[in-house]
Amino acid sequence: MAATFYVGTSGWHYYHWLGAFYPEDLPPSRWLAHYARRFATVELNNPFYRQPRAAAWDLWRRTAPEGFVFAVKANRFLTHIKRLKDVEEPLRRFLEGATRLGPHLGPILYQLPPSFHRTVENEERLARFLAILPRGLRHAIEFRHRSWLTDDTCRLLGEHGVALCCFDAPRLRTPLVATAPFAYMRFHGAEALYASNYSDEELAQWARRLAALGEGLEAVYVYFNNDACAFAVFNALALMEHLQALGQDVATPSASA
Repeated sequence: MAATFYVGTSGWHYYHWLGAFYPEDLPPSRWLAHYARRFATVELNNPFYRQPRAAAWDLWRRTAPEGFVFAVKANRFLTHIKRLKDVEEPLRRFLEGATRLGPHLGPILYQLPPSFHRTVENEERLARFLAILPRGLRHAIEFRHRSWLTDDTCRLLGEHGVALCCFDAPRLRTPLVATAPFAYMRFHGAEALYASNYSDEELAQWARRLAALGEGLEAVYVYFNNDACAFAVFNALALMEHLQALGQDVATPSASA
């Protein structure tokens, strides 16, 4: 099985991309359409901060061209306020919104706060949370505390078919492993968080590592979160080229985008 690679950026609504990626005179209402001419996926960050209205989900669905995929960052009420405890009802409400994206819905990312350490109580919370995630969707967990980066955590995720969100960041890097039929990778910047540029040599090395990770998987989702100076855009495009040079199947925008 050859994995399909979906490569994009974490968000697209950045005014500091004007002139660097977006034409200076392009209104924000057309940024997503412009973005979708170069990429087949994006990480949707807005839902992390506030629960979108049904109309917002529907607008994103209508704006996305055929084959375009949104990875959706789950609302922080689940992860940072409730900290995975007693979240059945808010999770249901959130997923009711996300599934309005229809065929454009990709994996859902649950980012845990750095203060959420691995303890017996939190392990039990995580296990209960994983058990209530609907199996018909793809889910990934991003741990921001190194205590979770263990074989035991990977085994628990694997039992539920949930992906470990791998990432590269200045002070914390995860193992590059797959715990589900798909993998999820985020680039936060190797030297400065959200603000450093990956060199072409670094991206070529990452392409080789990601190609190895994707062996036997259905898909690999990769998002660049180093949005400063539009580094994310150009790093993502370069990584796509390196993956294609290695013979990997990289999702590209549809001709109608």
